[in-house]
Amino acid sequence: MTDTAPERRRLAIQLVQSGALVTSTWQAAVEAVPRELFLNPGVFQPEGTLWRPVTATGSDPVEWIRTAYSLDTLTTQLDGHLTADQVGEPVAGLPTSSSTMPALVVGMLESLDVEDGHQVLEIGTGTGYSGALLCQRLGEDNVTTVEVDPDVAARADAALETAGYSTWTVNGDGLLGHPRRAPYDRIIATCLVRRIPYTWVRQTKPGGIILATVGSWANGSGLAKVTVNEDGTAEGRIIGRASFMQARSQATAPVSGDLSARAAYADSERQAKVSPLMLDEWTPAFLTQLAVPGAQLVRATTNKGEELLYLFDPERESFAEFMVDGPDWRVRQGGPICLWDRVEDALIAWDAAGSPDITAVRLRVTQTSHRYWIEGGDSTVAWEHRLD
Repeated sequence: MTDTAPERRRLAIQLVQSGALVTSTWQAAVEAVPRELFLNPGVFQPEGTLWRPVTATGSDPVEWIRTAYSLDTLTTQLDGHLTADQVGEPVAGLPTSSSTMPALVVGMLESLDVEDGHQVLEIGTGTGYSGALLCQRLGEDNVTTVEVDPDVAARADAALETAGYSTWTVNGDGLLGHPRRAPYDRIIATCLVRRIPYTWVRQTKPGGIILATVGSWANGSGLAKVTVNEDGTAEGRIIGRASFMQARSQATAPVSGDLSARAAYADSERQAKVSPLMLDEWTPAFLTQLAVPGAQLVRATTNKGEELLYLFDPERESFAEFMVDGPDWRVRQGGPICLWDRVEDALIAWDAAGSPDITAVRLRVTQTSHRYWIEGGDSTVAWEHRLD
C-alpha cells in the first residue's frame, strides 16, 4: 500500500496557502486522513462532454494518487448508480455524487467553529472524507453522518472503517436530520437545500450552529451560517459562496421539451428594466432565487443558431422570455406570477442598497417562515418565504 503521507502534507500546505485551512487542529486532520481511501472504487474526470474513469486498480498508480490529492471536486457517481469501476471507456452521464474540492470542505469545517466534545451531525456523507476529518478532530463517537443513497452510504461506511473510524453512519433522508442522537452542537450540510429544514433547528442545541448551502442554482447559492436561539428560531447570515449537488428529495428536473410552446401565450410584453445577463453574476442569481423560489434560468439554441433565454417556474406555470432589442432587452411574461417583475424589483432594490456582496444577506428561520434581508442605503430589502 502506497504511503501517501507526503501527499497529505502537501495538500495541507496548499490549503493553508489558499487561506482555506487556518487552525492547527484541522491541519493535523488533513495530514492524518488518507483521501484516496474515500475515492474507491474510482472517480470520473471530465473529457469533453464525456466522463473518463480513473480507478485505483485500473489506472496508472501515479495518476490515481495525483488525482486523489488534486484540489478539484471529483465526480464519484453518474446517473444515481454508475461508478468508475463499472466502465472502461469515457461515458456520458449526469453527476449525482462527488468528493467536494478540499478547499471548500476544510473551509466549511473551519467555519463550523467546533470545540472539543461537540456532537456534530453531517448531512450528506458522500465519500465519507469530510466525516473522517470530523472524526479525526472530534472523535468518532461525536460524529453522526447521514446519506440518502444506500450504495454511497455503504461505500462511505466501508471507507471510514478502513481508515479506522467506526462512526455513526446512517442511510436516510438527511432533511429529516437524525433525532435519535439529537441534540447536536453543530449541523453541517454538504448538499444544496432550498431552505434550512426546521427539523435541523429542532435538533440543534440553543447556541448551536447550522451551516448549509441554500438555493437551487449551482452558480448562485449561498453558504448560510445560523445560530439557534433559546426560543427555537435561528438567525445568521450568508457567509460566502458555495456550490453542491441538490439534496435528492429536492432535486428539480431541468425544464425541457418544446420551450417555445411553454412560452407561447404571454400576458404582457415590455422593455426590461434590468438585463437578464445580470443573472450570470453570483449575487444577482442568489437574489433571483429569493425573489422567485423555484424558478429556473434556461438557455437554448435554435436550429439556426439563435440563442434563447427564459426564466421558468414549472410549479407555478409561469415564464419570462427575453429577446434582444438593440442595446436593450424585451421581456414577455405569462402565467399567474410575473416572474421578471419580482426579479427586477429585487435587483433594483439591491442596486439602491449599494450592490453589496452576497455576504450582506441575513436570514432568520422560524417554524413557519424563512426571512432574508439586506440592510443598506436608506432602507431594508427583504423577502419572506412562508412554510405554512
